Amino acid sequence: MTQWSDELQRAWGNLPKGTRSEIERGLQRVPGGLKGWRELIDQAAEHLRLVAGTKRKVAIVGPANVGKSTLYNALIRPDEEPAEVSAVPGTTREVQSADAGVFAMVDTPGTDAEGKAGEIDRQQALRAARGADLVVLLLDASHGVRNPERALHQELSGHGVPMIVALNKMDLVGDEVSEVIGRAIGTLKLSPDEVVPISALHREGLEELLFAMVRKEPEILVALAEALPAFRRNLAQAVIRRGASAAGIIGFTPLPIIDFIPLIGIQVTMVLGIARVYAYRINLARARELIATFGMGALGRLVFYELSKFGGPPAWLLSAGVAAGTTAALGYAAASWFESGKKLSGAELRTLMIRTSQTTIERLKALGRRKPRKPELTDRLDEALEALSKEH
Repeated sequence: MTQWSDELQRAWGNLPKGTRSEIERGLQRVPGGLKGWRELIDQAAEHLRLVAGTKRKVAIVGPANVGKSTLYNALIRPDEEPAEVSAVPGTTREVQSADAGVFAMVDTPGTDAEGKAGEIDRQQALRAARGADLVVLLLDASHGVRNPERALHQELSGHGVPMIVALNKMDLVGDEVSEVIGRAIGTLKLSPDEVVPISALHREGLEELLFAMVRKEPEILVALAEALPAFRRNLAQAVIRRGASAAGIIGFTPLPIIDFIPLIGIQVTMVLGIARVYAYRINLARARELIATFGMGALGRLVFYELSKFGGPPAWLLSAGVAAGTTAALGYAAASWFESGKKLSGAELRTLMIRTSQTTIERLKALGRRKPRKPELTDRLDEALEALSKEH
């Protein structure tokens, strides 16, 4: 973090005095005053956690025979020792940890076993949860959320560890998928993005689960990428979606010069994050050089100009859509480079930027011409970026 602070101070000191004065005056015009500016900084700081995070331990916790070992085996690398999988409740008697690179995935015994041995198992599981950086509470969707599961969720929530609820065995619920998910959300009093439906046996929904993990605890990203190379493309998508969403929020309140600073910060940290996902060694200077090579500033302005010629969308929508779309395009270009060594030409990147910006703007049009509140914009940006990710 000190490196970033020093870098920003040097960049500020190198700006002409007149430019610094213009920025200082502009700060007074940020919507909401200092609070509004802090919101922009928070966007950048939150995204930086993706790059600088060192958290690396996930605990899978849940009642016996809900599929913890199956999920564990679906995620860890093939050369790791698999957990024993059995239909007998309580098969996992000891906490098991796989050293998947620098990432430890913890599979715990069931938490609902009875008697003295069952209580020992329960305490083992809860200790593993308290010592983790992120908890995945795995529940059996075919049984629904009953009182014991609700009590377990409440107890785990009291530990203060970030937690995601995964509803396993969704392949067994037939046509009642929406009802099962809705009942779980209502019973546990959670938001929809905190409950992820999966089938560990058929390896369905695992990408969504990983994305939910990163969204809940951004600092776990690097560990996930190192441990689960088969999912690197999905994790890169998570980085791109977060970066583009943050860029869209910054573009939502465009100000001369000022919005450029946090926007570049978002794009630099996004590129660094994607590089770390692909285990590509890159430093801050190289990330800046990469963005300069792509000519992001000039291309972004060109895309804005070309799309504004057609009229229609209000300025706030166009600005947010272009900021999010061009940032997403940069992310896709960087991911392609790190994954395959293929670098897009300037013309290819320009075409990609226009397409991603147009797709984003079309999704945002559902908001109407009235300037929305930021939570509304964030939700719509997430929908647009999810649609984009399916195309790449």
